[in-house]
Amino acid sequence: MKDREFDLEERLIDFAVRIIKLTEALPHALSGNHIRGQILRSGTAPAPNYGEAQSAESRGDFVHKIKIALKELRETKVWLRMIGKAALIEPVSKLDPLIKENDELISILVASVKTAKKNKTRLSAKETHEPQ
Repeated sequence: MKDREFDLEERLIDFAVRIIKLTEALPHALSGNHIRGQILRSGTAPAPNYGEAQSAESRGDFVHKIKIALKELRETKVWLRMIGKAALIEPVSKLDPLIKENDELISILVASVKTAKKNKTRLSAKETHEPQ
């Protein structure tokens, strides 16, 4: 289990680094500068939010922090799509691997939230049935 957590954190950090490199390639025009700041913030936020979730105070706190990371990934996906539609990176196909990784990270975090919620429900049911 610990290896999986570490691998996901590394993937999120690698994703953030790729976003940083992407921002450096955006044009230095009004649109590029605006999008640069926005995607830099949203694309680098999931890694530290996931790190915070690893030391969550409760299962609910864990779910909350993972949902924040998920929200940032979804925002990043919109910015990536805008960059593609505006052709701010040439060729636009350079964005495909980054969008694919973004989608995979979203899927992983969605599954993590579902599992945590299911385990919380299971734990709560078990606690109510245990004799005191």
